[in-house]
Amino acid sequence: MTVLAMVLGVLLGIVLAVMRLSPNPVVSGAAWTYIWLFRAVPRIVLLFFVANLGALYATYEFGFPFDRQLMDLFGFDADLRLFGLNGNQIFAGFTAGLIGLVLSEGAYMAEIVRAGIQSVDPGQNEAASALGMSRGKTMRRIVLPQAMRVIIPPTGNETIAMLKDTSLLIAVPVTTELNFQLRAIGSRTFQIIPMAVASILWYVALASLLMIGQYFLERRFNRGFGSRETRAQRAAREAREVGGQK
Repeated sequence: MTVLAMVLGVLLGIVLAVMRLSPNPVVSGAAWTYIWLFRAVPRIVLLFFVANLGALYATYEFGFPFDRQLMDLFGFDADLRLFGLNGNQIFAGFTAGLIGLVLSEGAYMAEIVRAGIQSVDPGQNEAASALGMSRGKTMRRIVLPQAMRVIIPPTGNETIAMLKDTSLLIAVPVTTELNFQLRAIGSRTFQIIPMAVASILWYVALASLLMIGQYFLERRFNRGFGSRETRAQRAAREAREVGGQK
C-alpha cells in the first residue's frame, strides 16, 4: 500500500505542480482548489468518505446519457451503455484505501514538487527556450532533474509518514493491514500490550529501512553541490594564498 500510494501520489503531485505553475488561470486555479481541499481534509475522514461511496451509487455506468429514454422516444429497444462498475467493489477494502491515500498524498506532493521546480534558476528555462525546447521537454530534461535535490528530502519524509498512515486504513477497513492484524490477534488472545509492542517494532524496523534508502538517495542527488566553493570562500582562499606568497 505504501509503495503504490507513493508512486501514484508522486505522479499526481507532478501533474498538479505543473498545473499550479501554469500561466493559464483556469488550470492554475483548478490545481490550487484541489490542493487546498485535500490538504484541509484529514486522511482518516477522507478514507471513511471514500469507503462509503459505494452506498451513494451502487453502480457506475458509462455510455450514452439517457439512452433508454431516447430509445423509448423513437420506439427502439437498445442499450447504449458501454460498461458499468460495481461501486461496492471499487470503494471497499484495498482499492478504497489506495484511492483515499493517493488523493491526499497528491496534494502534499504537489507543493513539494512546486517548491523544487521554483528552486531552479529561472535562467535555465530561458536558456532552454532560446535553444527552441518546448516547455514540456524543458521540464522533463532540465528543470525536474535539478529540482530532485530539493524534492527528495521531503519526499522521503512523506514516504515514512505514508508508511505510518497505512494504520489509518482501519477506517475502511483493510483487514490485511499490519496494525489491524496485530490488534485482532491481541483481542483474540488477550495479549493486547505484547501485540502493541510488536506493532511498534514492525513500524520502527520498516521506517528505519526507508530512512536508510532516503540517506543514499539524498547523497546521490547532492553530488556536485555540497563540494562547490561559495564566492566568499573562494575570495578568502585566494587571499590566504596571496598572503602566503608574500
